[in-house]
Amino acid sequence: MEAKQGAVGRTDSLLPLQKGWRWHKVRPVLFNTLLYLIIVAGGIIFLIPFTWMVSTSLKTLPEIQRIPQPLMPEVIRWDNYWVAWTSLPFTRWFFNTAFITVVNIFGTLLSCSLAAYGFAYTRFRGRTFLFLVLLSSMMLPYHVRLIPTFLIFNHLGWINTFLPLTVPAFFGTAFYIFLLRQFFLTLPKELDDAARIDGCNSLNIYWRIVMPLSKPALAAVTAFTFIDSWNDFLGPLIYLRQDSRLTLSLGLRMFLDFQEGTGELHLMMAASVATLIPILLVFFFAQKHFVEGVTFTGLKG
Repeated sequence: MEAKQGAVGRTDSLLPLQKGWRWHKVRPVLFNTLLYLIIVAGGIIFLIPFTWMVSTSLKTLPEIQRIPQPLMPEVIRWDNYWVAWTSLPFTRWFFNTAFITVVNIFGTLLSCSLAAYGFAYTRFRGRTFLFLVLLSSMMLPYHVRLIPTFLIFNHLGWINTFLPLTVPAFFGTAFYIFLLRQFFLTLPKELDDAARIDGCNSLNIYWRIVMPLSKPALAAVTAFTFIDSWNDFLGPLIYLRQDSRLTLSLGLRMFLDFQEGTGELHLMMAASVATLIPILLVFFFAQKHFVEGVTFTGLKG
């Protein structure tokens, strides 16, 4: 009898431990579930404007003018995209934007990777001080440098050309140099030492070893540069004059002025969605490398 009572007492004493162990296992599940619900809710909130824009681009004019406006189009009008795209020289503006973007990507990758390699692998006096000066330049807004830069380009006769929008990319960007340098520092230093023992110079190490191993960081820089160049509005607004040299961002503004007063909002949304498609494609295809590049460079939250 006493043995049975002892066993019961030991079982009762283990109950709080079992409950605590169960809560210890359930708590991470509840936390992750709540976190995912918050992320999904935030994603839905951010998708609402994009969904409305795509839906509006496929509607007819009477559907837009109806109150309340239907959420989804009754009849999908794909020809809205063709009407909007051909109403103004969007094709010409598309190629202008693509040319500026490709040149900026090439110039940014070349200049920033070379500068980042120098800061990461080359030892010289004053390297830390120069790197701090480079980082401090990030605190200068673009608008502060706008007037002096415009005066320089005007003196060079570059106004109404693509040169002011492309040449600066070949002189590096502080943020991208910092991002690539942080990634280069994560690469094994033994690879550099082994390559130098085999007779490779700094340029060969940069091109044959560092660059192939830095694809995630280069993809992140490419995605950032593509988005900045494709969506740039202030730069083309200041330096471009002729309609044939405009970019898509300025073209959308001209299209808005052209459609003002007509109420044809569906055509404006169709043109906006068409110009947004390249950015979505670049992000979806480079998403994996984009996230890896940002994470490995120490910029994660």
